[in-house]
Formats: sequence, structure tokens, C-alpha cells
Amino acid sequence: MRQKAALLTLALLGLAPAYSADIQGTVIIERRLTKAKVTAAAGGYSRGVAVELQADSAADGLDFERSHVVIYLEGALASKPITATLEQKGRQFLPDLLVIPAGSTVSFPNLDPIFHNVFSLSKPKEFDLGNYPKDHTRTVVFSKSGIVFVNCHLHSNMGAVIVIAPNQWNTKSDAAGHFRLCDVPPGNYTIVAWHKSAGFFRKPVTVSDAGSTPVSFFIPLAAEERAALK
Repeated sequence: MRQKAALLTLALLGLAPAYSADIQGTVIIERRLTKAKVTAAAGGYSRGVAVELQADSAADGLDFERSHVVIYLEGALASKPITATLEQKGRQFLPDLLVIPAGSTVSFPNLDPIFHNVFSLSKPKEFDLGNYPKDHTRTVVFSKSGIVFVNCHLHSNMGAVIVIAPNQWNTKSDAAGHFRLCDVPPGNYTIVAWHKSAGFFRKPVTVSDAGSTPVSFFIPLAAEERAALK
């Protein structure tokens, strides 16, 4: 009680929020949503040094699907830009899904002994970093929120997605489907889940001094949820 009273006093003085709470939840996916990639052998489009292709992680099934769901809060909340890295390695982008707050910078190092290219035609951020060799890197600042699809002009199999969240409260669910958004200020929010194949899912959530109610996302929508939307 004393700690809560102290926090409330600081809040009234403008020095700290009265309280904050974590939003926890679960993503439930019961079937495969992502198609396996069909990729040409290295000799089909690569000259010089042969680079072994990384295994297709989509083969891991439901663990892959659940770990490829992005969770974030909508709204013009505080944002803490970060610096992140999206590698070009084994003729793949690693990771193939990245979530960052708006204003963040992403570095694209080439770790393969062949040339790579990084470009996007997505509306939130269009760019083409050109072709560059091993141990070189280029950077891009992502100022606007949205979904950015990243590809390589030289290798058609290479693809990744960068989700630019509108604020600092963003994450990915883990392989079991669990997620947590930490230290959310009090208020009413819309929490969003996004999956590349299934799209957007939204739910209201309230954060109060009592915490928040756990959130569950069924992806795709369960039959009863689909019926309720008709």
C-alpha cells in the first residue's frame, strides 16, 4: 500500500505514472498457414562461390506459425526507437520477421560470400540499397508504422517482413503462442495481432490498477467468432 501511495504521489507531481501493468496473452493456431518455399538450387542463379541454402523453418509447423505473429498496441503512445539487424546469410534474410517501433533503424549486413541486394516496394517505406558484397552493410530508418516486405533482386527466394509498430509496446509471440507487453500505462487500448498469411486481428483491452485481463487470439478466427462478425 505504501508503495502504491508513493507512486501516486509521484504521478501527481508529474514525476511518474500512477501505475502500469503487463498485458499477457496467447495466440492459438491449430493448422498450418504458411506455404513451404520452393527454391532453385544455388547454381541456378549464383556464380562463383556456392552458398548453402538455410533450411526452411516453416517445416517446423505450428511452432513456426505461432512464433510468426506480431502483437502491438494501436495508438499514438510513446515510442522508443531501436537499432535492429536483418542479416543476409545462407541465402536467406535472418530473421524473416522483425518487429520494431516507428523511428527505428535497421542494418542489413551481407554475411554471404556473394552479392546480395535489399529492396522494398511497400508504401510505408520504399527503398533499394543496391548490390553489395560480403561484410558490407546498409541501413534504413523506418519512420512510419506499417508492414514492409523486403526482397532481394538477385535471389528471388529471399524475403522478409518488417512490421513497424506505432509505439514501443510491440512483440512477437513465442513458439508456444505466449506473449507479454510490459509496463503499459493505464487506459483503454486496441491490441493487434498480425500474421502474414492470416492478416490482422484486433481486440479491446483495458489496463487499470488491477492489471489487465489476459487476451487470446484465435488465428484464423474460430467459427463462432466469424459468425459474430456477420
